Amino acid sequence: MSVFEPMTPRFLTLTDVAETLNISAAQTYALVRSGELRAIKVGGRGQWRVEATELEKYISSAYEQTAEFVSTHPFGRDEAPEETN
Repeated sequence: MSVFEPMTPRFLTLTDVAETLNISAAQTYALVRSGELRAIKVGGRGQWRVEATELEKYISSAYEQTAEFVSTHPFGRDEAPEETN
């Protein structure tokens, strides 16, 4: 690694996460509070931080859930079963 390459931070703020996911800070907070996205509270004022690896796990899980949804809810296909005689 070059001296000039910035290090990727281990922990992200909720604002960082919101920007990465292109959602609001309130939506990010809701993901954390619901337990969908793992985070920790640090410091006396309870600042929330999300580990970069946890964000990546959340994104991977969202891809899997989306693929499952798409496979069970096909778009543009006749969803009525064909009749067999």
